[in-house]
Amino acid sequence: MYPVNLTTNEVKNSAGTEEEFLRLSSIGRTLVFAKSGEVPANPHRLSVSHQETGTGNKKRRRSVVRVDKTIIGQMDTSVEERISAYLVVDIPIGNLSSYSEPKNVLANLLSNVASQGATTTILFDCTGYGADALINGGL
Repeated sequence: MYPVNLTTNEVKNSAGTEEEFLRLSSIGRTLVFAKSGEVPANPHRLSVSHQETGTGNKKRRRSVVRVDKTIIGQMDTSVEERISAYLVVDIPIGNLSSYSEPKNVLANLLSNVASQGATTTILFDCTGYGADALINGGL
């Protein structure tokens, strides 16, 4: 369960510095946080949502954790741009007896994005192999 507000190092920026997010809304299976002190014209949001489909052994849950930030363009400052990053986990919940394999798959993804292998240090500066590929378009 998410806390009411994210104010004790739950969210960090690329420098590893805490950024605080306050709960904005909770409707159905969607939770939205707004960055504390955001400029209203340039929202910076963190959201969590879940959707379930199917029944019985075919039941699936698609869960998304997403961050969206609206910025002023850096080349054309008359244009606002939105940057989005999100993780999606699609789990066959109707055909699982435990969450051990979905946890393994998510751990695989998180470690690839936030590390370079032998170290256990989390790289918030986006120099992990997966993060670098996502940011710079490399393979």
